Amino acid sequence: MNAQISWQIQWQRNRNCLSFLRNYDLHSFFESSIINFMNSIVTLLTKLLPTQTAYAHCDLPCGVYDPAQARIEAESVHEIMKKYADLHEEEQKWRAIFIKEQRADLVKHHLWVLWTDYFKPEHLEKFPQLHDLFWKATKQAGQTKKTIDPAEGQKLLDMIDEIAAIFKQTKAAK
Repeated sequence: MNAQISWQIQWQRNRNCLSFLRNYDLHSFFESSIINFMNSIVTLLTKLLPTQTAYAHCDLPCGVYDPAQARIEAESVHEIMKKYADLHEEEQKWRAIFIKEQRADLVKHHLWVLWTDYFKPEHLEKFPQLHDLFWKATKQAGQTKKTIDPAEGQKLLDMIDEIAAIFKQTKAAK
């Protein structure tokens, strides 16, 4: 066989091989192999290395939870309520209502996280009004979605301030 024909046969084989590789998803193959390998390493290390149980009064280390997040969103709700009357364009009014309702939902979210993840039964024993206060505050956040009365927004801010005062007392007790 001469060199020219041998080269053409080799080139055809390489071309067929490249075509096969292009059709086969090597990226996902290698990615899944790497993930499986890493999972095996982690499993092995957890069995070999000593473990220690950590105890905490909340889900994450202290400093993560803060009623300030709910307060910031409630301030936005209150400010939109105060400025709504001065809006003249219909699009601005719709946008203001949309943002106010989003912020009111965020207030509820931040309050629920604080209530369910930070406060514990021992806090409720010391502050028996806590459950009722959170219930009323989240209901008030819902109420602010139904109105543009700034007085309703101020009620929400006042309730969050009460929660923040209790929060500070619980943080100081640590």
